[in-house]
Amino acid sequence: MDEIFHFIIGKYNYWASLVLLFIGLYGMIAKNNLMKKIIGMVIFQTAILLFFVSIGAKRGATVPIIEFGPDKQPLLEASAYANPLPHVLILTAIVVGVATLGVALAVLQKIQRVHGTIEEDEVLEDQRQ
Repeated sequence: MDEIFHFIIGKYNYWASLVLLFIGLYGMIAKNNLMKKIIGMVIFQTAILLFFVSIGAKRGATVPIIEFGPDKQPLLEASAYANPLPHVLILTAIVVGVATLGVALAVLQKIQRVHGTIEEDEVLEDQRQ
């Protein structure tokens, strides 16, 4: 029992990303309001970003900048450096996410102007008429 508790506490960042993932998924699937769907999409995206940052973390590692020793020789030990690729990918994902959010809000504003509502079922009913 104690091992399970330590396993759960030790991986709290993965559990947090899993909880956020399901909250965002619930918001995107179950809600009728389009703004709430967009908020769910952002929460879902944040969960994925948190998961990838958790994977890329390395205890005791430093930034991958080569340092030189007292004899002017480079200190090259790959295990001492963090892999920068996950962090670069996350920065790209954040930029893409902000752009996606901007487009989604612009489309939502247009839907509200045309149909007078942002409720999904009312918009669909208005399109059928």
